[in-house]
Amino acid sequence: MTKAKANAIALAQLNPHMGNIPANVARLVEARAQAQASGAQIIVAPEMYLSGYQCDDLVLRSDFMAEIAAGLDQLAALTTDGGPAIIVGAPSARDGKVYNSVFVLDDGEIKACRDKVGLPTYSVFDDGRNFTPGQMPGPVMVRGWRLGLPICEDIWSTDVVECLAESGAEMIVSINGSPFEIGKRDKRISNAVARVTESGLPLIYVALVGGQDEVVYDGASFALNADGSLAAHLPSFSEAVTTLQMKDDFGALTLTGAMAPPDEGMGEIWRALMLGLRDYVNKNGFPGVVLGLSGGIDSAIVAALAVDALGPDAVHAVMMPSAYTSRESLDDAADLAGRLGILLDEISIAPAMQAMDGMLAEQFAGTDPGIAEENIQSRLRGMILMGISNKSGPMVLATGNKSEYAAGYSTLYGDMCGGFAPIKDVWKVQVFDLCRWRNENMPRGGAGPSGEIIPTRIIEKPPSAELRPDQKDTDSLPPYDRLDAIMRALCEEMVDVETIVARGFDTEEVARASQLLFRAEY
Repeated sequence: MTKAKANAIALAQLNPHMGNIPANVARLVEARAQAQASGAQIIVAPEMYLSGYQCDDLVLRSDFMAEIAAGLDQLAALTTDGGPAIIVGAPSARDGKVYNSVFVLDDGEIKACRDKVGLPTYSVFDDGRNFTPGQMPGPVMVRGWRLGLPICEDIWSTDVVECLAESGAEMIVSINGSPFEIGKRDKRISNAVARVTESGLPLIYVALVGGQDEVVYDGASFALNADGSLAAHLPSFSEAVTTLQMKDDFGALTLTGAMAPPDEGMGEIWRALMLGLRDYVNKNGFPGVVLGLSGGIDSAIVAALAVDALGPDAVHAVMMPSAYTSRESLDDAADLAGRLGILLDEISIAPAMQAMDGMLAEQFAGTDPGIAEENIQSRLRGMILMGISNKSGPMVLATGNKSEYAAGYSTLYGDMCGGFAPIKDVWKVQVFDLCRWRNENMPRGGAGPSGEIIPTRIIEKPPSAELRPDQKDTDSLPPYDRLDAIMRALCEEMVDVETIVARGFDTEEVARASQLLFRAEY
C-alpha cells in the first residue's frame, strides 16, 4: 500500500548509553511513540545512536555488531504498524569492512543504508581508524520525499551535499555526533547555512546529546528552510523529541517547528559540566560521589556541580584538616555543605601525618620540610577518599582545574585521585566566573537549590592549598589572570613564547609558565 506523502517529521535528540543497545532501542521506541502521537510520519535519531558514540574498537567485535544488527531488525519490525519510518545512525559491517552508517527503516525492513564519507581524525575523533569511508551517496525515497542523508562531517565540506542536490534530493537530513565546545553552535549553524545556500535545499540537523567519558554532546538540533532562515531549534544539553511540519507549496518545501533558546555564556558551560558529570556517574552505575571539601573555590564548585547533576543525597563531602587548615576554611566548608544540603564528615589527617613523619624520619633525616611533606598530606587525603569509595561505592571526584593541571600544581595520587575530574578543562578564572554565575542563576535541569549556594568568602579569598603555614597559590604561580592567558596561548593556540611576549606579557613569566607546562606533561 502506498503511503501518503509525509507532512511532519520528528527530530529525536536522544542520549545513548554506550554499548547498551537494548536500552537505546527501548528509548527510540518511546520516542517513536511520542512522534507518532504528534502526527509525525518520519522520525530521525542521531549519528551512531544505536551503539553510542564514539564506540572505538567495539565495532571490531562480532558479537557487538550482531547485537547492532538485531537492534536494527527489531526497530524495522515496528514499522509495520503504520507509524513513523525510522532514520537512525549505527555502525554497519559489510564485506569485512565497518562503516559509520545511517539506516532507513520502513515497512518492516531496512529500506536503505548510506555511509559516512568524511571520516574525521582530529580532536576527539578517530573515525578514520575505526571505519571505512563510504561512497558518494544518492538520496533515499522516504514517505514520498527524496532525502539526502549526509552524516556529520559530510556537511562540513561542499562535496557530499552538492552530490545529493545534483542527484535530486529535495531536503537534507543530517545526523550528527558533534561534541560541545564554546562557540561551536554558531559554527554549526553558519556551516549549515552555507550548505543550504549552495544547494537551495532545506536542511535538518539532528544531534546527539549526553556525556560519554570526557566528551559532552550538547544537542541543540535545528532546521533551516531553503532561504537559510531558522525553522526550528531544540534545547541544549537535554533530550527532546520535536515534530516539524512540512508544507509543500508547488514543490517548495517549508519547515516550521518549535524554537527553544540555546544556553549561552557561563550558563552553557555550567550545563555542559553538569551533564558530563551526571552521565559519567549514572552510565557507569555509581550510587553517588565523594569528594574532599577544603573550603576553597575548586572543591566548592565541584560540590555545587555534583549537587546540580545528581542531587544532594548522592553527594558526600569530607573535610580532612591538618595543622595548616585555617578556621576560616573549616567554617567555609561547613557553610557550603549546609547551603547545598549535603553530608559533610570531618576526618583529621594529623594522626596520619605524625605516623608518616615517624616512618620516614630516617629517610628524611638532615633535610628541611618541603614539597615531599606537602605532597604526603595531599596523598593522605586521596587515600582516605579512595578508602571511602572502596568501602561504600561512591566515585571519587577530583577537584583540580585546568590551570593547576597545566602548571603541574597538583599531586599525583593526591588531589588528582578520582574517577572523574569535572573541571579539568576549566581555567581558574572561569571557575570564579562560573561560581558567580551560579549564585545568580538556576541552571535548567539542576537538582540543587537556587540562590547564593557558594559563600562569597570562598569566591573572594586568595586561593591556597594550605599545605604549609600562610601558603598562597601565588607563592608558586603567577596570578591566575595572567597564568590563564599564557597557558591558553600555549595549550589551545599552540603559539610560541615569543608570540606571547609580543602580546605584552613579561618574558620571564612566559618562559616560566612554558617550563611548568612542559614539566607537567611528562
